[in-house]
Amino acid sequence: MLKAAIVLLLLATIASLFSGLVFLVKDDDHSTRLLKALTVRVTLAALTIGLIAWGLISGQLVSHAPF
Repeated sequence: MLKAAIVLLLLATIASLFSGLVFLVKDDDHSTRLLKALTVRVTLAALTIGLIAWGLISGQLVSHAPF
């Protein structure tokens, strides 16, 4: 369940990234949609990092790195 939530948040972050790109290219100079897309993207990234940290602390996510 936690991995699915992380993947969904990552997909939503990518969608916000591309919507910001569209707003950057097509909007006029007085639009605030680009700023809102950036705010959404930063919030989603913070939530993703928080979920990953929570998963590592709680033991639901385990690193299999050899180092």
